[in-house]
Amino acid sequence: MLGLSREDRTETDRLEPTDGTSERGEITETRRQLRIGHERPIRLSTGHRIRHHDGKCSRPHGHNYEVAVTLEGTLTPEGWVVDKGDVTAVVEEWDHRFVLERGDPLIEAFRTTGDEDAVVVLERPPTAEVMSVVLEEKLEAELPENVLEVAVQVSETSELCGGSTL
Repeated sequence: MLGLSREDRTETDRLEPTDGTSERGEITETRRQLRIGHERPIRLSTGHRIRHHDGKCSRPHGHNYEVAVTLEGTLTPEGWVVDKGDVTAVVEEWDHRFVLERGDPLIEAFRTTGDEDAVVVLERPPTAEVMSVVLEEKLEAELPENVLEVAVQVSETSELCGGSTL
């Protein structure tokens, strides 16, 4: 009995099992939101530096980032917007990596030592705000077409969080 308010349902409706379909027949076109990592964040241990920063952030250092993702989309026949594992797989590609801006000499240093697979190269400085944009773009490119909107929040510390919300 999807689509009916509680007041509109009879006692029998509330007691009878439903097959998960609406009066129109299917729920697969129903738009829903999926939140991943908001109560228990996706954690990434990731290094970076902000090359052109005047302070200590210009030095190589790392954070235990906390990432939260909000997705909006239509339900699949399986009954979800997307499999949580598909989302975390994309985000976790950055775990135990060093995120650097293109042109940073450290990229070559990683290459020279044979650790080029430990580097993620961005076109902009690897701030929490930029990282949230890049993760949103990666998720939009890799998730199925039923996912209509993506918002990512990246917390570098408990007092610094960059990203967007839906």
